[in-house]
Amino acid sequence: MFETIDETNFVLFAAKNYDNPNCTGQDEFEEDLKRIKYIKKLFKKYSDSGDLKERLVLNHVIVLYNVFEPQACTRMLCYKLRDYLTLLKPFLVYLNFWPERIGPIGKTKQVIVGSDITMDQKIINTLRAI
Repeated sequence: MFETIDETNFVLFAAKNYDNPNCTGQDEFEEDLKRIKYIKKLFKKYSDSGDLKERLVLNHVIVLYNVFEPQACTRMLCYKLRDYLTLLKPFLVYLNFWPERIGPIGKTKQVIVGSDITMDQKIINTLRAI
């Protein structure tokens, strides 16, 4: 059913891989899912202005991995943030969540090979300083 994830099945894929025993309803699930949008906004701001809020990104990523199954969370993040993979990868490497292969994702059933994605050097230096 979930050979690949795309817009037609993303929410269902997320719900299937959601594991939050403290969740009291759909609102909480949706709030957790919104964290991906927040990360995207933070990456866009960094791309536009160079202003990186690395601790906020880390907090959102950690919460996501705490409530979603790790492999599924990585696929979800890579699908929704595919325009920012060079920014996402350093955070996932730092937290030891970056696999060698991710996917398939999208209508094209793209498989992301980890070694093909470069990492933003400024983010690497910032994370090393933490």
